[in-house]
Amino acid sequence: MLEIKNYVRVQSLAEAYELCQNRSNVIIGGMLWLKMQNRSVDTAIDLCDLNLNHIEDKGDEIHIGAMVSLRELELNSILDQYTYGAMKESVHNIVGVQFRNLATVGGSLFGRYGFSDVLTMFMALDAYVELYHGGIVSIQEFATMRPIPDVLIRVIIKKRPQRVVYMSQRNTKTDFPVLTCAVSQMNSSYTCTQYCWCSI
Repeated sequence: MLEIKNYVRVQSLAEAYELCQNRSNVIIGGMLWLKMQNRSVDTAIDLCDLNLNHIEDKGDEIHIGAMVSLRELELNSILDQYTYGAMKESVHNIVGVQFRNLATVGGSLFGRYGFSDVLTMFMALDAYVELYHGGIVSIQEFATMRPIPDVLIRVIIKKRPQRVVYMSQRNTKTDFPVLTCAVSQMNSSYTCTQYCWCSI
């Protein structure tokens, strides 16, 4: 059972960062994984007032806010065109539309789940994450970092000529994937990333 003692809608990233230094506090995102945990949370930190729910084409970069939903990744025309439909393919089998309307990019990445379709896709795109305290780091580095009390602000995709394909294997349609694979070709060289998760 999840117990939340206090709830705060923070008004700045600095406030969110300060609150998350207490390990009994937690950023809630879409709250889909958190609600399944058996734990007590001192303060639930809500980022919904910080304008982090946008996908923006910055010319040579695409910025994806941490509060963007997986459904927005699925439907966004900028990402669909840039990834040749691979972004849509990477998320459309994640549970159902109601789940994807709530699950956030930040929550999907910050947990660094081995079964994550989202992490696999962004790895193949050679993306970067921007952290409030840690700055901008490659998603490959971020994926191997130990858990830190920081705030994920956005994902940054640096545009370059590329092709990308995404595939996953699931035992049932809306189950966690047992295998995810995304392959991209950038600047005439192949970048391949693969994440596996198995349940016994």
